[in-house]
Formats: sequence, C-alpha cells, structure tokens
Amino acid sequence: MERRPLIAKSKSRIFTSVFIGLGVLYLVFFMPLPYFVFSPGTADVIKPMVHVKAADPEEKGSFMLTTVRVSDASVFNYAAALLNPYREIYAKSAVFRNGENEQEYSTRQEVVMQTSQMDAIQAAYRHLKIPFNIHNDGVMVLRTLPDYPAAKVLQAGDYIVKVNDSPVRTTVELNRVLQTKKAGNTVVLTYKRKDEEKTANLTLTALPPDKDEKGNVISKEERAGLGVVPANVQSILAEQEDKQVTIQAGEIGGPSAGLMFSLEIYNQLTPGDLTKGYRIAGTGTIDPNGKVGSIGGIQHKVIAADKEGAEIFFAPRDETPETATTSPPAKNYSDANKRAEEIHSKMKIVPVATLDDALKYLEQLPPKI
Repeated sequence: MERRPLIAKSKSRIFTSVFIGLGVLYLVFFMPLPYFVFSPGTADVIKPMVHVKAADPEEKGSFMLTTVRVSDASVFNYAAALLNPYREIYAKSAVFRNGENEQEYSTRQEVVMQTSQMDAIQAAYRHLKIPFNIHNDGVMVLRTLPDYPAAKVLQAGDYIVKVNDSPVRTTVELNRVLQTKKAGNTVVLTYKRKDEEKTANLTLTALPPDKDEKGNVISKEERAGLGVVPANVQSILAEQEDKQVTIQAGEIGGPSAGLMFSLEIYNQLTPGDLTKGYRIAGTGTIDPNGKVGSIGGIQHKVIAADKEGAEIFFAPRDETPETATTSPPAKNYSDANKRAEEIHSKMKIVPVATLDDALKYLEQLPPKI
C-alpha cells in the first residue's frame, strides 16, 4: 500500500522524460528554421523528358540536366551544413522575392521552368530554321499582394480567365480591361484553379505607383487593380506537326536547364548522335536566340554530375564587366572548374556562351569507342 505513490511518481517521471525527449528531437531534427540548405542535387537524363513525333532515336550517350537540392534547415542539418564545405546556407528572406511565401516561390520556379523550356525549343527551331508560332495559354497568378482584393480569393498558380465578359489571354489584355476601371468599381472575375473554373466579385482598389528596380517612382498616375503579380504562360507550336516538341520535366523548377534542353531537342530533330556515346551534363539559361546565361549553384551541380559519371560538363562562360548581368560578374566556368578540381573529377569542363558554341564542340568531338 505504501509503495503505490512511489510507483506513480516513477511513471510520471518516465512520461515527463519521454515527453521532453520527443520535444528535444522535434526541435533538433524537425522544427524548421528561417533558412534553406543548398547542396548537390541530381543529374537527370533528359531524353525521357523530351518528345518529338518524328524524332531520330539514335543516342548512345546522354544529355543530363543538373539540379541543386534545396531543403528546409533544422538545427541538425544547419549545424551539419556549417561543417560541410559542399553545402551552403541562405536565409529564406534572401531567396524569396518581395515577401513572397513558399507556394508563391514554387509557382515562380514552375513558370520560369516553363519559360526556359519555351526558349529552349525556340533556340533549337531557329538554329534549324523550323517555322513555329507562339501561342498564348493564359495569365497565371504568381503572387497576390497583401491587403488587396485578390488576396482574399486568388492564390499562386490560379489562371485569370475573364474580367466581366472580357476574355483574358495575356497580361496586356488584363491591363487593357482594368485601365477602363476606377478604384471602387466591382468586377466579376472568372478564374481557374487546377481544372475547376470559379467566379468572384472583387472591388478594385488603387494600386501603389509603378517603380523601377531601384525603387524610383516611374509614374504617379493612379491605377485601379486586383493586386496580383501576373505572368504570361505561352507555348511553342511548330508549323510542321512531326517537328512538334513537348517537354515533361516533372517537378524540376528554375530556368537553368535551358541549354541542355536545347541540345537534346536539337539531337532528336537531326540525324546522327550528338552525344557521340558520352555522358554529357551541364547547366545554363538560354534565350530564344541561343545565348547562354549564367546561373546560381554551379558548384553543387558539378558534384551531382560527377556522381552520375558525366564525362563532359557545359558551363556558362565567365562574364566580363561589359557582359555582366550580375554584380559582381558571374564566374560560372571558373567556379565549376575549381569545384571539379577540388573533388578530383575527371570531367572536362567546357565554357560556352551560345548554343552554337556547344554544338561546335560536340561536332568536333571524336566518337567514344
């Protein structure tokens, strides 16, 4: 009889210890910090992602796009990243733009990936002189501004279909409709979320003045609006049906696979095998004219490519003060070369400034025996 309180106290202490232990485990391993950890991602073979109706199937080697793994930081992996020279830590506030949330960031990454694919197709078509047309697929919401009408209804990824009875296919059409309205006017907004079309009544409010990248006011003219950041979504349609290219890249986001997509597209649209039997990885944005642009995280992509056995790695050529799009000028090739040396990789790092540079390098490459 006298031992029962002791047993009860012992059970209570065990329960408290377990509860505290679980709490500590959560704090160390699962509670997210306001940081991202950037580390080597994957090197993915592109051929299964690119589809051409009349494609040349020959490809003994492979083209690979490379990625950076971005993960939420916990106390544990934050500390691990500090000790790992091949990982980087960035504050989320430095990654997100203008206060966007994670869903809006992911949507922006999806849109820039779609744009990258469209530019890659255009670059290949133009190089091969294949006629094509640009089709407007709609206006997507990238983000909503807090305290504005759209924030109560729309979310990142929605498509704006109509304002009142006016169809909307481009941001120009959206602005044209809204220019006829004043703050306080109510509009019927038709929008699509996934496959479901919905409507909502929204009262327009005055938008803040237009500003340039440095924050200077461009125009003080009052504008009425919804309070959204919109983006045009487009697709490329070849005039010859058998030359039509489609790309399905899954959940990979960002603009940096443009060059490698163009090379795979070019390979499928032309006879022979550009890979010559080699495993070829790389990175770099591309514009519709085939100009290759610098990207971030190339040092992580080199490691990912090396792990997958890549023998050649295309890197954007180092920027000069005259050609720089960033400050200081991006040194993608130098950074890639340095990381390859650090990990004792046998990959050949090849600098390119255009799609034509990459094609010329591959054309002179001897076939792998």
